[in-house]
Amino acid sequence: MDRSRSAMGAKTLRGEYFSSPEVHEQEIQKIFRKKWICVGRASDIPRAGDCFLHELEGESFILVRDDRGRVNCFCNVCRHRGTRLHEESCGHFKTGIECPYHGWAYDLAGSLKSAPNMTGVEGFDLQDYSLHAVPSVVWQGFVFINLDRDCTPFESCYGSILSRFDNWGLEDLVSAHRVTYDIEANWKIVFQNYNECYHCSLVHPQLSPVTSVETASNDFTEGAFLGGPMILSDNCETISTDGALCGDLFPRLSSEDRKRVYFYTLFPTLFISPHPDYVLTHRIERQSSDSTRVVCEWLFPQDVIERRGFDPTRAVQFWDLTNRQDWHVCELNHKGVQSESYQPGPYSNLESTLVAFDRHYLKVMGEDEGGQAD
Repeated sequence: MDRSRSAMGAKTLRGEYFSSPEVHEQEIQKIFRKKWICVGRASDIPRAGDCFLHELEGESFILVRDDRGRVNCFCNVCRHRGTRLHEESCGHFKTGIECPYHGWAYDLAGSLKSAPNMTGVEGFDLQDYSLHAVPSVVWQGFVFINLDRDCTPFESCYGSILSRFDNWGLEDLVSAHRVTYDIEANWKIVFQNYNECYHCSLVHPQLSPVTSVETASNDFTEGAFLGGPMILSDNCETISTDGALCGDLFPRLSSEDRKRVYFYTLFPTLFISPHPDYVLTHRIERQSSDSTRVVCEWLFPQDVIERRGFDPTRAVQFWDLTNRQDWHVCELNHKGVQSESYQPGPYSNLESTLVAFDRHYLKVMGEDEGGQAD
């Protein structure tokens, strides 16, 4: 038996994993304050001084590119009296980061450079009051942060995939279109939905002419990174409303990859779907136990976007429809698993990746496989 395509008799997670306040709090400490969290794209802050904010588990963080081209992450908290340093969701610091309350000023590397009227304070030293930095890394153009200052390096956590997307030049791609969705469902339900195509023929009839669930396979079947390819139909060049390309074929792709679309999930905040001519991404933001925000982007090379006549609409329309169909059934699923009558049900062999997701989730939560019903 091919274990990578078998559910091996596993059942779905118990209902409390989707609705319990205690589970929600445990996830904060064991997942969202311990794991590498995707917060955006480095291409959104191309120049020194460009910045954006990210809110995570009640905290606010400034992501800013410094004069050396590095992307830094700082707590959005002044070292004087704790004032929020920046209010807008994105922006540009012309000369540095200045507190709007008392004028304490920091450079783009977080060092305190001036503090008005503090020169006469005994024992005060500018070097002692740099902004609190948060571990951050840019991988394939994605910006990740980790709230655990003693975290395992990103390269050690995700060594198996560090060069997985090199042939798509992912680090150089930029967003041609972005849609933000607010979904009334637990974040794990959104993950599970993306990780299986058992539902595709019923929920997504527009997918059938483009690719078939029978062509799906998995490259990665254990751990934080899951997923694999599906093969495009003979008359389709990519996934779009008419099956025609919206941009150029990525030149480094093999002949096989020019006929494939990949669907990968990176626990706990990112989906990556490389196509022959663009890369579709979904960034997951857990809002509450019953609310999830998803930021979806269609990434293309900059020179393709700048070309006269470029239009990603056919790719956007196809996936926007697919997304909305998915979010609807996710919301139905979320409502159902909160019912007292819900009992874990058996996974199909077409949901083997969900079994792997559950297993990894439970391991991270320190519960082994106790949450998967026998």
